[in-house]
Amino acid sequence: MIRSIRRVAAVAALALALTAGTAAAQKAGGVLRVHLWDSPPNMSVLDGVNPLGARALMPVFNNLAMFDQHAKQSRVEAIVSDLATSWTWNEDGTTLTFRLRRGVKWHDGNPFTANDVKCTWDLILDKASEKLRVNWRKSWYKNLEQVTTNGDDEVTFRLKRPQPAFLMLIASGWSPIYPCHVPEAQMRQKPVGTGPFKFVEFRPNESIKLARNPDYWKPGLPYLDAIEFPIIKNMSTAILAFVSGKFDMIWPYSLTPPLLKDVQSQMPQAICEMMPNGGINTHLLVNREKPPFDNPDLRRAMTLSLDRKAFIDTLDPGAW
Repeated sequence: MIRSIRRVAAVAALALALTAGTAAAQKAGGVLRVHLWDSPPNMSVLDGVNPLGARALMPVFNNLAMFDQHAKQSRVEAIVSDLATSWTWNEDGTTLTFRLRRGVKWHDGNPFTANDVKCTWDLILDKASEKLRVNWRKSWYKNLEQVTTNGDDEVTFRLKRPQPAFLMLIASGWSPIYPCHVPEAQMRQKPVGTGPFKFVEFRPNESIKLARNPDYWKPGLPYLDAIEFPIIKNMSTAILAFVSGKFDMIWPYSLTPPLLKDVQSQMPQAICEMMPNGGINTHLLVNREKPPFDNPDLRRAMTLSLDRKAFIDTLDPGAW
């Protein structure tokens, strides 16, 4: 449901064990409450740098394809269908064609068609009449020449040159399909999607609320009646609220290893998992186009000179 969760490797992720087994966890009904540590700038996943909005709002949308949430690693072989039922490449790897799912409706009742896919990427490529206020994802698609449709059920991405990993961009959490008929200004305030949950309200610095989509195209889903995202900026307050049962999950990046042990001692029924930190705060970033870093031998030497164990021990003391 919350597809952006699977893409985040974190210092510590916590989830309250609400039920004893998998079968019980799939019982329909209930409200999932998930902590957000800040207020998003708007409700549009595509408009601006909006990771908090993406985390909360991806249940409102669908992709053409997505990474299998049960796979341990995001890779091309782990991409599964979503709004697209299948896809094929041409022989030289420059044309990717998707067959689309029929009978899907937007939350306002309008039918989903191939034109919605084209409109989404025309918006990202700055080819639409409307413009995103901040469009940082445009750089992802420098190799994308155009998107064309063939009727309502087929859409084709034409590339300037072969790009085998292009499908991974389509499957990412930053690639939801937007409706043609809803203005971007409205998507920033009250987004309309095809996903398992409908947008209800956003109260800045308070909460975001989603409700179950009773007409979702996947029969029997979603299980939950609603998802609520209480916004608590002070992490100490949020942890205390989690321990007292005010909400069911704390997002990744929330806890250091020593604090994780403290939470485990206070709340033994919580599911606690430690994972390697994949956050940008632990990356070594260099401008590969600026000398001397444009020299691949120098970059390789930098990589080989890193003391990775000291790096991990400094950031995650006692975790490994």
